[in-house]
Amino acid sequence: MAIATELGNRIASLRLCEIPPAAVRSAKMAILDTIGVTLAGGMEQAPQIAARVLDAEKTAGNSLIFGSTRRTSCLNAALINGVSSHVLDFDDCSDTMGGHPSVAMLPAILALAEEKEANGADVLLAYIAGFETETRIARGVNFFHYTKGWHPTSTLGIFGAVSGCSRLLNLPAEKIATGLALGISMASGVKANFGTMTKSLHVGHCCRDGLFAALLAKEGYTANPQAFEHKQGFFEVFNGAGNYDGARILEHWANPLDIIEPGVAIKQYPCCGSTHPALDAMIEIVEAHRIALEEVSQIDVWTHARRLAHTNRPDPRSDLEAKFSVQYCVARAFLHSRVILEHFEANASQDTDVRKVMRQIRVQPYTEDQFPAENHFGGEVRIVLTNGQVYSAKVQNALGRTSANPLPAERVRRKFENCAGRVLASPYVARIHDAVAHLEELPNIREFLNLIAEGTAAAKTAATLG
Repeated sequence: MAIATELGNRIASLRLCEIPPAAVRSAKMAILDTIGVTLAGGMEQAPQIAARVLDAEKTAGNSLIFGSTRRTSCLNAALINGVSSHVLDFDDCSDTMGGHPSVAMLPAILALAEEKEANGADVLLAYIAGFETETRIARGVNFFHYTKGWHPTSTLGIFGAVSGCSRLLNLPAEKIATGLALGISMASGVKANFGTMTKSLHVGHCCRDGLFAALLAKEGYTANPQAFEHKQGFFEVFNGAGNYDGARILEHWANPLDIIEPGVAIKQYPCCGSTHPALDAMIEIVEAHRIALEEVSQIDVWTHARRLAHTNRPDPRSDLEAKFSVQYCVARAFLHSRVILEHFEANASQDTDVRKVMRQIRVQPYTEDQFPAENHFGGEVRIVLTNGQVYSAKVQNALGRTSANPLPAERVRRKFENCAGRVLASPYVARIHDAVAHLEELPNIREFLNLIAEGTAAAKTAATLG
């Protein structure tokens, strides 16, 4: 049987009552985190330009544009909110996917849910179904797919958007399969555009096109159910012969769910996740030792070669590009013992002090003498002082990267409050946090999104009066 057909059967059979509590908890945490970064991201130029080009204000619809009180069509909202969700590069990650699982589908699911007035339980199930689909397909093509230069967040995430929206539409298995096959022809995104607005546009299109594919399938559109394994299908075109294993996609489906193991990675820092192990290591050093810049002779940084391919940027020319510069991010960690949103705003990447630190930094890929061959997520930092003293730290995996080493719930909440508080009036931040905590009890997701719109309006009123 075709892979799309097999996936359609499995996606259609998922039931929320059969989902383990651990998966539900992780899903709520990721949904909360994604809503926070989407709200903060909505203040950026990229989604605002997209909304302007789409003329979204003049397109009637029921789906909220995050960061505003305006509503537009669900397809437009999926695209604009998708851009907002990823533009800060502060959204969650997946080790299996080699990308960002939630932003690839949640904006589409929420836009459709508001249009259809779906309940919170349906949104939860749609999210979990999407997460499992995109990460299972990733098992069949990674990490060759990632290394080749595709942006898995969009090229694989589209299948999460298709499956999540299909479940929300309650499509039968054969139409879910059609949607997945349609998604193959819509999958796109190359890593050459990292460090620019186009990276977040990948996610916007992924959300819109995944929703579009599900809607087309619902209405009877056709596609080849063998579009994954066809000689000119997804596997052969995107990866090439000998560089994929389709059987791995269906093995151990939902046993355990990928959102449970290895889990979803909530980011501590608003920059490329490939820099995070080195940031953890640097912060460990500077919190243990007071080191002045004038004492430093050299700073050595080691991360995986696959990650250096898009983060070895010794001279970032913009704040957005700085999110993909391990040199810049490590320098900020050295100076401040933290890396925050403000470090990527108002031309902060050109700061004189941080540039002084960057000139001391040397980056290189780590070897199997430093980390096991199967570890792609480690980081090591060594600071050599002018007096010959050496301080070093090594992390096997960034904090929060897997369910075995989760980011504490209080840190997740603080991150949400920081992000959402940039857009919402203060009382609404806590109300939205609590609503997500009881998401499966919400009778209508539109009521929840109305709460976000009200909080945005209240903040704008307060700013005008104040």
